[in-house]
Amino acid sequence: MMRRWLLPLLLGAVLAILAYKATLIATPRVLMTAALKRVERLGGVNVLRHPPMASAGARTIVRPSPDLAYSSCVFDLDGGPVMIEVAPVPAPYWSLSVFDARTDVAFVRNNRDSGGAPIRVALALAGQDVPAGMEAVRVEGARGIALIRVLVESRDRFAAIDRARRASRCGRL
Repeated sequence: MMRRWLLPLLLGAVLAILAYKATLIATPRVLMTAALKRVERLGGVNVLRHPPMASAGARTIVRPSPDLAYSSCVFDLDGGPVMIEVAPVPAPYWSLSVFDARTDVAFVRNNRDSGGAPIRVALALAGQDVPAGMEAVRVEGARGIALIRVLVESRDRFAAIDRARRASRCGRL
């Protein structure tokens, strides 16, 4: 009697393992695709958008921190490299993070790493040319998101921080 169930049980176990592996592989891309569409609807592609400070109802970025100002750029490298330039901001901490299509972090730099100087990088796929003198950040997949975070110690300082962060740019080279 047990032999009759052995093959279906083994087949079920193999299918469960395959489904588990497929879920692990697909989940990051599915989540990033949803996030990219949500942010893209608010501002387009290869454009840096600077929303107001996060509120309790804000969910464009999952669980945004109420003491951070976010700027974001959905990038698409199918037409060539994209330049990200982060202008210095009068805040104790600011950073640029670049996430690829699989949600992997491709690049991170903050104001301490840059010595307070602007951060200027070219996002590119393997094989795409980047101008001499620009730091190349190679990403997997043509689409992703660049996220600038700025620590806002006090809400009354946000206006000055907002003016400074709007000097940052994202666009085709």
